[in-house]
Amino acid sequence: MAAPHTLLLLALLLAAPRGHGRRPPPPQSPLEKPRALQLAGRWFLVGMASRCSYLAEHSYQLEATAVTVAVPDGQSLVVSTFKKLDGMCWEIRQRYLPAGARGRFFLKGERDWAGVVDVVVAETDHSSYAILYYQKGRSISVKLYGRSSKVSDAIADKFEQRARAVGLSEDVTYYFPTYGFCDSADEFHVLNGELQFPGNALATGMHQPWHRLHSPLLPQPCGLALAVLV
Repeated sequence: MAAPHTLLLLALLLAAPRGHGRRPPPPQSPLEKPRALQLAGRWFLVGMASRCSYLAEHSYQLEATAVTVAVPDGQSLVVSTFKKLDGMCWEIRQRYLPAGARGRFFLKGERDWAGVVDVVVAETDHSSYAILYYQKGRSISVKLYGRSSKVSDAIADKFEQRARAVGLSEDVTYYFPTYGFCDSADEFHVLNGELQFPGNALATGMHQPWHRLHSPLLPQPCGLALAVLV
């Protein structure tokens, strides 16, 4: 029997809004780039829908967040998330591993499969926007990324429809600032999330005092869903 989280993700995709009367897309040409490669490059976190209570209480502290994606092996994603904390730019590095199906990835927990986060690329045109689902256990978040910090109203509407389809209303939908982005971080402000994912602290045991940092933008109170590309 399929795992509950797998069934839920499939249900999300089936429940996603679709246009009426559209023909199914033609089969992908073998010459087309895999979806992972098409996700490479720079993105901006535009919006997020999540029931994280800490995020709701501290939404006024949201900072502009940029992401760069590399695909070193043609399948997995190496993601660097750049954001500010107390005026300093931080970089969080993570690796999304392929889940065996087109547009699906996962983040593995520190202890075998404990804390696995499933990631589904729900909708994207690769050139202007991407909408992703993140699921850890029964908790689901939806994120909207853009190739620029602002997207059209039509794309924002698509994002909100996707969020509502999984029970996330406008009350738990947040939009991020469109200015003040970090382009890089020095070596003392880099957290390598590829090394471990221990619970809610991405870098417990590393030399940076990560466990002392408190921000809804960092993956401490709300789990991995707040930091990754999603």
